[in-house]
Amino acid sequence: MAENKDVKKITEEELKLIQEKVGAINQLQMQVGGLEVQKQMAVAQVQVVQGELTEVQKGLEEAYGQVSVNLQDGTISEIPEGDEQSSKED
Repeated sequence: MAENKDVKKITEEELKLIQEKVGAINQLQMQVGGLEVQKQMAVAQVQVVQGELTEVQKGLEEAYGQVSVNLQDGTISEIPEGDEQSSKED
């Protein structure tokens, strides 16, 4: 095969610079992917804990009725009828 003498190339420095930038982008994309997986796992954990909280709230409602719980000191107060408050915990 004959070698084409009209082949144009960028300089070695330009090539190295482009390779570095592409490598940096690839590395950052991998980091973003890893962070996205961590985010999804955290969201799933939040959902699990929210479900557990709902179960605790049901147990408290069975024991104490419709009450509001002060999360600072554990005191409870009756929720007036007709109050649209959906959470039993302040």
